[in-house]
Amino acid sequence: MIRTILWDIDGTLLDFLAAEKAAIRACFAQFGLGDCSDEQIARYSAINQSYWRRLENGEITKAQVLVGRFEEFFAGEGLDPALAVPFNETYQVRLGDTVCFMDRSYELVSRLRGRVRQYAVTNGTRVAQERKLKKSGLGELFDGVFISELVGAEKPSPAFFGYVFDHIGPVEKPEVLMVGDSLTSDMRGGIQAGIPCCWYNPKGLPLPEGMAPDYVIHDLNQVEEILSRS
Repeated sequence: MIRTILWDIDGTLLDFLAAEKAAIRACFAQFGLGDCSDEQIARYSAINQSYWRRLENGEITKAQVLVGRFEEFFAGEGLDPALAVPFNETYQVRLGDTVCFMDRSYELVSRLRGRVRQYAVTNGTRVAQERKLKKSGLGELFDGVFISELVGAEKPSPAFFGYVFDHIGPVEKPEVLMVGDSLTSDMRGGIQAGIPCCWYNPKGLPLPEGMAPDYVIHDLNQVEEILSRS
């Protein structure tokens, strides 16, 4: 029986791409960089995702992600890479200004409150995530929040999940469900930690070889079906 859910935030409970687009455009305006087109945002997003994958693989640090992605993006757009540091600081704040729920996730987490313990587990920055959780109201619904910046380790590392277990325990691992959209951080981390994993795959992407989450869902509300069967 599943008694505890570990929820990823960005791309799972909240629409990260919507927040990203709004934050980038707000920062462009604030820094006097003009309009930011959809094409520019798409180029930035691809760069950003590549940096996060390198972080998850242990190739670079969080600090290198936060600044390096903007340095590379600005250089490619003919903008001053020296803006990367102040731009990122403002961007973290702006990320918390736009809240878009995926699949009525607020109502889902609300319904599950009291039925199972629920925790947020995120690699996002403390500034952005705390603002999102407060503005969305989700923070008040969770039994706890684990932000990698405060944990001292990133998903998918065993150190991150070990820290979570130490602070929510005692738990039986078969009773803990990891729910997230990222194969490289959420699913890989959960599988390595020895807990059941549920891949949130709203776009119906193919499952890569060698990756075998216990569940694949296209709508977050299917989590309730998993709980009813467990």
